[in-house]
Amino acid sequence: MPRINLLPWREAQLRERQMHFMVGLGAATLVAGLLAFGVYLVFESMISAQQHRNQVLRSQIKLLDKQIEEINSLEASKQQFIARMNIIEKLQRSRPAIVHVFDQIVKTLPDGTYLTAVKQTGQRLQFDGVAQSSTRVSAFMRNIDGSDWLRNPELQVVQSNGSGGSSFTLFADETSTDQPDDQPKAPAPEVRRGGRP
Repeated sequence: MPRINLLPWREAQLRERQMHFMVGLGAATLVAGLLAFGVYLVFESMISAQQHRNQVLRSQIKLLDKQIEEINSLEASKQQFIARMNIIEKLQRSRPAIVHVFDQIVKTLPDGTYLTAVKQTGQRLQFDGVAQSSTRVSAFMRNIDGSDWLRNPELQVVQSNGSGGSSFTLFADETSTDQPDDQPKAPAPEVRRGGRP
């Protein structure tokens, strides 16, 4: 006689399969969680290392900016120092020039002419004076033209005053003082010195 199994074996098999599935699902979830946590830790470590490198770079950039500011400050100080040196050198070169200029003024001033004021603005000289006649003023201009230290005479005003003389305003340029003092210069024209009235 055949044996008939009346136990609910299908339900037990189904429960067993469900149990295996739930265990596998739990294990897979745990592995996935651990894997995600490991990836998170790796990325967190990479981000932290990159932030540390960024901080180091920022501190180095600040240090370099400070050094650049110091270099720019030194460069500006150097330019100011060079400008001062150039001014001092120019003043040293032009120091004897004023003596030569005054000597030339005296030599170029014709007889019967005297100056009431001499004003210098840069290389430009202004002469205010009185002459016995306008021909004396013309002679003064010719003498300036032939001078080594004065050039470009330009007559501004000539007006005759009541006493028979002429008052005048004349401009001239001082020549460049870049040539050394020991260099021989052309002899100045022989002109008699002017006297005061």
